Amino acid sequence: MYVLKSEHSFDSAHFLANYEGKCRQIHGHRWRVIIEIMSATLNTGEQLDGMIVDFSKLKKDLKEEVDCFDHVLIIEKGSLKPSTLTALIEEDFRVVEVDFRPTAERFSKYFYDRMTQKGYRVKSATVYETPTNSASYEEDPHGAV
Repeated sequence: MYVLKSEHSFDSAHFLANYEGKCRQIHGHRWRVIIEIMSATLNTGEQLDGMIVDFSKLKKDLKEEVDCFDHVLIIEKGSLKPSTLTALIEEDFRVVEVDFRPTAERFSKYFYDRMTQKGYRVKSATVYETPTNSASYEEDPHGAV
């Protein structure tokens, strides 16, 4: 199996609603996202001969997915009072609402799914919340839980 890796990062803030600990407060991270794609075969002929995909395309597609989270406050939908959310937006803060609790674990599944939707055969997605702490998502090829 051939495997390609591409990495991109973004800076953002988030908080964990209903969490007892310091991550309940708004805080920031330099998130690193690493996508691994795989293929049993390589392209033949012409420009992509000997490749799964051109790295520049993989990097561009990953960057598109990651850049929407750069320098924003990421919040789980419904985790702020509507008046608080309105006030932040009225002050021109960039807020991105997601349908999940914004943890490294959930982001790894999110990026796995997004890159899969772009047509890649994703082996794994890893999201670093700090330089030494990461979460990965990959699906079991045998369907086991």
